[in-house]
Amino acid sequence: MNGLISGFLGKYVLISVSFSQKERMKYQKDYNKESIKKLEEKVMENKKKYEEFCMTSTAEMAIVPVEEVVILKNLLQKETLIRNATEGELNRLKSQMKELKDLEASRESHILKLRKMLEDEARQKENLKREIARLQSQLLQLGFNVGKKTQKIRRVGSEKVAGGLDYTPSFLVKHQQQASGNGEEASAAKLFEQGSGLQKILSLLGAEDDDVQIHAVKIIANLACEERNQKKIVEAGVLTPLLSLLKNSKDENTHRVAVSAIANLAMNETNQNLIAAQGGINLLSMVAANAEDPQTLRMVAGAFANLFGNDKLQIKIRDEGGLKALLGMVRCRHPDVHTQVARAIANFAKCESKASTQGTKVERSLLIVDDLLPWIVQNANNEVSLVRRHIEIALCHLAKFEANAIDMISGGAMGELVRVSRDSSREDIRILARETLISNPAFHAQIRHSGLNMVE
Repeated sequence: MNGLISGFLGKYVLISVSFSQKERMKYQKDYNKESIKKLEEKVMENKKKYEEFCMTSTAEMAIVPVEEVVILKNLLQKETLIRNATEGELNRLKSQMKELKDLEASRESHILKLRKMLEDEARQKENLKREIARLQSQLLQLGFNVGKKTQKIRRVGSEKVAGGLDYTPSFLVKHQQQASGNGEEASAAKLFEQGSGLQKILSLLGAEDDDVQIHAVKIIANLACEERNQKKIVEAGVLTPLLSLLKNSKDENTHRVAVSAIANLAMNETNQNLIAAQGGINLLSMVAANAEDPQTLRMVAGAFANLFGNDKLQIKIRDEGGLKALLGMVRCRHPDVHTQVARAIANFAKCESKASTQGTKVERSLLIVDDLLPWIVQNANNEVSLVRRHIEIALCHLAKFEANAIDMISGGAMGELVRVSRDSSREDIRILARETLISNPAFHAQIRHSGLNMVE
């Protein structure tokens, strides 16, 4: 470094001397000694500055190695820290690897256990399939035995129409089933008396197989045909799964057999109240709105007809869409559907008439409010005798309280009632129709005013 500075200084001196000589010669020529002196002073000043610069640079260069050592020490410390961290990470990964190997061994052991459990489940499934097949056979045999023991039941039950028009018809559904060749020989009565027998039937209502469900429901419907069985069936908790089938199943065939069982159970006031309390009216209305098969609609209308005979359910039936659903079902032209619709109307009108007589109802009939009167008038002279008879009875009940008079006169119902008083095939109905017309001042005045012919 000193050599470089000396060389540079030598060159600078030579340049300066050369320059000074030229200047001196110039000024010597011009005889200007004072200028030469100033130039020399300037050269000396520059030389001094250069020396000071060199001394400062040398001092700074002497310090550089110390700083480099510090930097190297810092780098070494960082490298040491990185190495220690790397070794720690390596040890952690080794520990994790060991844990994973242990976990893998544990999982392999668990997989072996699961395989064994699956094998056990498969064996149990096969056993359940065999049990279901046996129960299906037993159910079929039960249905066959019930069919042999139960007398043939008419779709429309007996009705008694006397002077007071005591009208209590019923609707029962009997499903025909063939016996299975492998069925057990136990009689229907014996199997039903066994608590486990009824519980097995109840358990099959929740089966995933639709055929198993339908067989079980048919057995319940057949058993419910006998009044002595109905209480025991309801106490066993059958209503809830039956109504669940209406709510959850999308199959109309399942709906049809479930409704038939509900209709058979809805033969007494206690069961009717339970069905209504568990949302049965709303569910039946839903099935009625979606059904296409006339037999399904017949079942729903029959169930409604049984429920409509309960005077405690009048408001609930209306509020939950029962009357609207009933009117909607007449879209089906099947006479069996119309028969049950007409019977439901007659039962409903009878309950309202009873309430009117007792002074608990003074407003218009809900049948009129919900627009069923036009259909009643239209079918008052229906060619199907059962439809005609139910409508005649309904007209007699509707005419018993004056709040209906204006609607019945304007809607043509009074004219049909006059015809019934003359032409009905039932003498007791003719008598009741005449008595009702005469006892209602509005009807009596209208008959005299219009000149209608009524045999008195």
